[in-house]
Amino acid sequence: MVKCNTLEEVRVEIDKLDDKLVDLISERTHIISQAAAFKNSVEEVKADERIDFILQKARKRAIELNISPNMVSELFRIMIDEMVETEISEFRNKQIF
Repeated sequence: MVKCNTLEEVRVEIDKLDDKLVDLISERTHIISQAAAFKNSVEEVKADERIDFILQKARKRAIELNISPNMVSELFRIMIDEMVETEISEFRNKQIF
């Protein structure tokens, strides 16, 4: 963990982490878009059981790291909802060809 000595250092470190978070979300989004190729229906894309598993796993990890599981699950819920919509679009586009 980085130890900051000034507010400016804190902000620099936060900016670095924010960039990494966006990079990871981008990577996850690109991988998710590939998943549609392996699914046969919109219901499979929605995969409620898988979503529940991911949310529970994220909450558990948050608890282990002593951060708010509610915040983490809320962030994951937003991310997953958006990615499911992207995957549904990918799935529907694959049906055209």
